[in-house]
Amino acid sequence: MKYVVVITPRAHSDINSNVNWWATHRSAAQARGWYQRILRQIGELASSPGACPLAAEQGVIPVPLFELRLGLRRRPTHRALFEIRDEMVLVLAVRHLAQDTLSPGDI
Repeated sequence: MKYVVVITPRAHSDINSNVNWWATHRSAAQARGWYQRILRQIGELASSPGACPLAAEQGVIPVPLFELRLGLRRRPTHRALFEIRDEMVLVLAVRHLAQDTLSPGDI
């Protein structure tokens, strides 16, 4: 089964904030690479989102929430938080691993 992957405005904002951070603190080229890689990894959720583990926020957020660990190399730096609705994957947020877990008011 193929799922439609939808990135919410909140998640787009998270991604753009991270790209701006990379461009400022690393390089614009690295920022572009990070952006392309993250979008590709999120796009791969279309094939098997249920293979991802439940997020730490499970139980605090009132819907089943999954996470996909993301990064440029083998060591992930971020995670995409998403829910599965019928044939749709809804990406709610993209957060650095060092950030606090989400609360219900964050989504």
